[in-house]
Amino acid sequence: MAGKEENSIPKLLKLKDYATLLGTTIGLVSLIFAGIGTRYTITFGFFLLAFTLGTDLLDGYIARKTGTVNEIGRELDSLSDSLTFGIVPAILTYQAFKTGGLYDIVLMIGCIIFALGSLLRLARFNISTEAGYMGVPTPITALEMIVFYFANYFYAAAFGTLADPYPSISYYFIPANLILFGWLNITTHLKYKGKGKAFYYVVILIAPIVPVFGIIGLFGDQVHPVVFFTMTVILLCIFFGSQLWQLITSICKGFKKIKKK
Repeated sequence: MAGKEENSIPKLLKLKDYATLLGTTIGLVSLIFAGIGTRYTITFGFFLLAFTLGTDLLDGYIARKTGTVNEIGRELDSLSDSLTFGIVPAILTYQAFKTGGLYDIVLMIGCIIFALGSLLRLARFNISTEAGYMGVPTPITALEMIVFYFANYFYAAAFGTLADPYPSISYYFIPANLILFGWLNITTHLKYKGKGKAFYYVVILIAPIVPVFGIIGLFGDQVHPVVFFTMTVILLCIFFGSQLWQLITSICKGFKKIKKK
């Protein structure tokens, strides 16, 4: 009888775990909006997904402040991250850029690799006994996909309407980018001692931009095209800047390994 009580879900969960479950719920709602598949619902899905970055930081903050580390929380956090930062961005991206032709097969492969990269990274983290992190954290790659989507969304608005097609180059670029992010998640060339201040500064500075831009995009039919174009440029600079930093860091660490050998 005591064993059953100890294994009851309310007793196993701590305060931080409820923050994790909040992020999971938001991710599931985003997934439902992705399934509807209209331009508006896909955009709203990406908009909601940005808030899961906040809940991911929140559960870690609560855990540190309360000193609560539990086994179910560790597993729950990884399961939640695999949904919100792997599966949901992949499905939203597929729904956003699908064309109804053969191109969709290539896009689907890219989305699957992106999602698998996130899942494998989180699975490796769960069994790892080493301190620190290996590979690009899944919240970062998810954030970059959100930023890339809104850059395209605002580009369409700047040169037409919010419902206009995205630039052709994005359709060529996105599958390769998804595959790259999948690799960055699982690469051993990028190692971090921990989520230091730099990581939190990047997320705290960039993540709030997405909901703000999302609100403008969802309810800003009267916004001047120049504003949309400016937001497009800002988002693209963030996207390509972070991607370039990851690649340069990975290449430099790869060369260091070769020198050591």
